[in-house]
Amino acid sequence: MPKRPVEDATGAVVWVCCTGSIFWFGLEKIRETAGKSIRPSILSLHFTSNMIINTICVCGAGTMGSGIAQVSATAGFNTILYELNQAVLEKAKMSIEKNLQTLAEKNKITLEEKEKIFQRVHFTTDIKECIAEVIIEAVIENPETKIDLLNQLAAINSNKVIFATNTSSLSVTEIGNKILNPQQAIGMHFFNPAPLMKLVEIVKAEKTSDLVVQDVTGLARQLGKIPVICKDSPGFIVNRVARPYYIESLRLIEEAETNFETIDALLESAGFKMGPFKLMDLIGNDINYSVSCSIYEQLNNPERLRPSFIQKEKVENKELGKKTGKGYYQY
Repeated sequence: MPKRPVEDATGAVVWVCCTGSIFWFGLEKIRETAGKSIRPSILSLHFTSNMIINTICVCGAGTMGSGIAQVSATAGFNTILYELNQAVLEKAKMSIEKNLQTLAEKNKITLEEKEKIFQRVHFTTDIKECIAEVIIEAVIENPETKIDLLNQLAAINSNKVIFATNTSSLSVTEIGNKILNPQQAIGMHFFNPAPLMKLVEIVKAEKTSDLVVQDVTGLARQLGKIPVICKDSPGFIVNRVARPYYIESLRLIEEAETNFETIDALLESAGFKMGPFKLMDLIGNDINYSVSCSIYEQLNNPERLRPSFIQKEKVENKELGKKTGKGYYQY
């Protein structure tokens, strides 16, 4: 790939490829040969093919939103975590701090790195503070809620801002077409837990520009993720493929063939890292059930994908899994 040298304000030369991505692994060598330090402000810049990304705003401080914020800050981005509910925001703050402390105790990061990462996250309940180059929404799986939020954000941000929805099953095209600057809307679907799971689905909507797809794909890589570009179809790739894993397991319980502990144990012994019921409890039965219903409806109600009444009852009884202390298992 052709490259060109760029001189920063300290006089040190950084090799940049034509897409704008810095060869960061050369920075230490540059410091040694130049005999001077590269300023932190230079190091904080993140290049994609079209834009410099300095700040990422994550909206929604639930399990997924707080996880994405942690990933963003760890990758060196200034990060805003926005949440209307102060209690949820405080919980996210404690969760991120606890996760970083665990990494430090395992010598994955130093205590100094832990503090720097945490300091990069700005926690807020004020939407007026949500100014960034990239905004990732991870709020409730409701199209109207997402559209309303993104339009509020579009009104206070530049028309060049990228709006990424972390929806796991809703139509990105439907969301994108109803917000300002639909060419800037894209799906960026992380998986739970976001700091650990490497895959990110990049979902191109009907009006998403090719440049935005390039930028978000590059951003995913900068976040340490493996991006996969896919079409805006029901369930995208992973959730479409995963439905039978959950639904067939639930069907066995409906038919009283066995119990959920046995199903989990058997599938884990077969090589799956987590059985379907443990996984549903981790994801949240409300989210998992919502995705199942969404895909079922979008595909015209095929019997093989009919959502389970067992999971519906879990949702109605607020037995959502780990986040409520009870799901299929007690926590």
